[in-house]
Amino acid sequence: MTDVGQAVTAAFRDEWGRVLAAVARSTGDLDLAEDCAQEAFAVALRTWQRDGVPDRPGAWLTTTARNRALDRLRRRKVEAEKVAVSARLTERLDPDAADPASEAADAVDAGTGWAGVEPEDPDGDLLRLVFTCCHPALPLEGRVALTLRSLTGMTTAQVARAFLVPETTMAQRLTRAKRKIRTTGIAFRVPPPELLRERVSAVLAVLYVLFTEGYDAWAEPADDVAGAEERRALADDAVRVARLVARLLPDEPEARGLLSLLLLQHARRLARLGAAPDVAPRTLEEQDRSLWRHDEIADGLTVLDDALAARRAGPYQVQAAIAALHARAASADETDWAEIAALYDVLVDMTRSPVVALNRAVAVGMLRGPEAGLAELDDVASAPELAAYHLLPAMRADLLRRAGRPVEAAAEYRRALEQVDREGDRRLLSRRLAALRTAK
Repeated sequence: MTDVGQAVTAAFRDEWGRVLAAVARSTGDLDLAEDCAQEAFAVALRTWQRDGVPDRPGAWLTTTARNRALDRLRRRKVEAEKVAVSARLTERLDPDAADPASEAADAVDAGTGWAGVEPEDPDGDLLRLVFTCCHPALPLEGRVALTLRSLTGMTTAQVARAFLVPETTMAQRLTRAKRKIRTTGIAFRVPPPELLRERVSAVLAVLYVLFTEGYDAWAEPADDVAGAEERRALADDAVRVARLVARLLPDEPEARGLLSLLLLQHARRLARLGAAPDVAPRTLEEQDRSLWRHDEIADGLTVLDDALAARRAGPYQVQAAIAALHARAASADETDWAEIAALYDVLVDMTRSPVVALNRAVAVGMLRGPEAGLAELDDVASAPELAAYHLLPAMRADLLRRAGRPVEAAAEYRRALEQVDREGDRRLLSRRLAALRTAK
């Protein structure tokens, strides 16, 4: 890739959301903003090759995208005026009657420069975009998917993969969500204080999905998995926006709980993958804890203390408290499994999630022994949500291995390998299976 190509790629990763948000706020049209943002990056590939990379790529891209939007809106105005004139001639309408489409288009040319554009506020625009895409008028699945696509520039196929649904299904969700925003006149803004809380759950869910997509990529061998390096940046994006949301919502402890959770998990990223020749994920038990970012852990613990001080615990705060116990343990052997199991009890009651119940079973297995953990797994294994979830047989295999039942463990590892869809997890499972064979 050329230097210009690398610069555009870096700008796309760092600036896409801000460029889209700025144009969407100016025009109120998410489809138009997306098209013009894409055009701006395409123009950058040509122009930067000739003129050089600008000092402020984000500002250059935003200006270019806005100018493209301005051109399109002016063309719409001209077309609307032609249609209005034709209608008047055909239907003998009052020639002085106002045309709504023309009136709306006139706003584009009001004043000087770009009509209605407020001073530059990229982070504010980003928050406007997030809260608009998470409007309660949209179905929850549409809110999460639309914000994820808008914030990161992920393709429809990539968003579909994040949600484990077919691409056609995701395309329909995104189309319906954008149509709803357009037809109902949802404003691109951060809602007033009295409406904020009803939007918080969807916003936090978006950030958690975004972070998970990026964090999982840290357990993927970047040299062998296309796009893994780019996807890792999504975790940084999620942390950055989570800070903005937590600052915007100082009275919402779950916003700080999510930020703490993301910080504590992200701090482990450099230890998640083994070095050559065994480039495979490392579990918490196997990780080199000297590679953890202890400055980020300290930050996450401080944020968690602030959240818990409000005494309004929610699922993100409980998950952050579990992550904090792992972070505070100097080694795997010093992990406070009794407290972790107790927190999982609370989390299961809050969420009723089979995936949370799986994690609780592992904690019980570490606390009371693998047979106890296997019994807990059996209690949730029939949940429909886990039918094709590779971590169910993978967790069962680990517990069977710890229980000294290698033949059964090998069968479960093979079953997990049939279901896994990530290269990193495939390598981890293959390594575990090979170790069982070697131990015979």
